[in-house]
Amino acid sequence: MSEIPTHELNDGHTIPAVGFGTYPLDDTSAAEAVVHALRIGYRLVDTAANYGNETGVGAGVARSGIKRDEVCVTTKLPGRHHGYAETLASFEESRAKLGLEYVDLYLIHWPLPRVDAYVDSWKAMIKLREDGLVRSIGVSNFTPDHIDRLERETGVLPVVNQIELHPYFPQRRMREYDASKHIVTESWSPLGQGRELIQHRALGEIAERHGVSVGQVVLRWHVQLGAVPIPKSGDPERRRANLDLFGFALDDDEMAVISGLERGRLGGDPDSHEEF
Repeated sequence: MSEIPTHELNDGHTIPAVGFGTYPLDDTSAAEAVVHALRIGYRLVDTAANYGNETGVGAGVARSGIKRDEVCVTTKLPGRHHGYAETLASFEESRAKLGLEYVDLYLIHWPLPRVDAYVDSWKAMIKLREDGLVRSIGVSNFTPDHIDRLERETGVLPVVNQIELHPYFPQRRMREYDASKHIVTESWSPLGQGRELIQHRALGEIAERHGVSVGQVVLRWHVQLGAVPIPKSGDPERRRANLDLFGFALDDDEMAVISGLERGRLGGDPDSHEEF
């Protein structure tokens, strides 16, 4: 398996080019999965307060035997805790569950524009970073308007924007915006939330040409777009395959075929979706 490359973030830290997702694993399953994922080479682990498995993820990191400074742990602020003081308190809850002295990457999970408190939360996250409790801060499911407002009101841009991104929803304009601001795009649901995409004939033909799985083809597409996919798998062999993306490359025509599968989003619209 090839060495995992990294992306440089706009704050000087780095992030691996592929991560391990933990939704919707419970604490017990998350601990077991994270131990295995780290031992086979993953170095980016993604959780959230709303996943209900931060305790398990932290236990997995501790039990893995991998040095703490080699692992990038991400968690996310839930909607119910938007606000300056609320964010600081919520972070301490997450940090305690994770059992970590610091968190590598802390994200606002959803912008919740109707609540209109994400800027206050962002100011709290800036403080957490300044205090050394968080290495890097970012957002999830933010649009250009949301990010422009953060920059306008605080002068601080996210290092990462984690968004729904898969061949059915390639997010070209959002990716271009993120790149223009030197924000790394991360992909949630990188395989499109289901079996239909994996069974697509065109993807199967591309996979056969390269001698890899359809899942590997789709994840390699993310990598070549410059996005960081965060696949979750409960199957140890699939976890290994999802990490093995750097020994082959898709050509321009193959990339175009995959991007041409666009249909639209499967998840919530950031301008209206509310998740507390």
